[in-house]
Amino acid sequence: MGLKITLLAHTPDPERTAAAAARQCYSKFSATKAYGDLSMEDISKLLRKIISSGHLSVLEHASFTFVVEGISRACSHQLVRHRIASYSQQSQRYVKFDELDFVIPDSVANDGESMRVFLSALEGCREAYSRLLANGIPAEDARYILPQASPTKIVVTMNARALLNFFELRCCLSAQWEIRKVAEEMLSLVKGVAPTIFENAGPFCVSRRICPEKKYSCPKWVELYKKGSA
Repeated sequence: MGLKITLLAHTPDPERTAAAAARQCYSKFSATKAYGDLSMEDISKLLRKIISSGHLSVLEHASFTFVVEGISRACSHQLVRHRIASYSQQSQRYVKFDELDFVIPDSVANDGESMRVFLSALEGCREAYSRLLANGIPAEDARYILPQASPTKIVVTMNARALLNFFELRCCLSAQWEIRKVAEEMLSLVKGVAPTIFENAGPFCVSRRICPEKKYSCPKWVELYKKGSA
């Protein structure tokens, strides 16, 4: 199974919720009134204003829950480093894997000799895992033989502010390829339900027009700023 990401749930009308929270900061009236009174134009204008001013705390009132499937354990270890989030991951302790379709990097898949070495090692792990289970070894102990290429499923919930930071770090071309694919797909999904909040989301060169790593020869930087396309 390849990478599959589903937007499982999100705050109902996330942009209206964030805008009402923002209006509460500057109004004597309840956010309940603002929630009902704000027009779509008001919401977009208010959100752009608070985002440009850096008043991002109100975005924390909008949350998004994803199901991420078909990523490697190597990728999930990177994902859970983003601490302002909630995670529920498929357990290798309680789930026995009868079939294992490992995640294979393109750099390996595109090189015949490397692919043979890789598949041979993975087959050894697969066979050893099955034999350990057959010998009565608990899954929680047999899993020690499984490689980082093992696939996993994980439920991820982040608020909009945390997502903006996640996209800045993980949509960057310097990010590892697998988690970059995850971030790009997640960004595509949330843009569909909160287009104003995420209209300028992406790596730092997109969201803030800076490159913290000073990699001005980066293809993305060149595309945006050295060819007059931004």
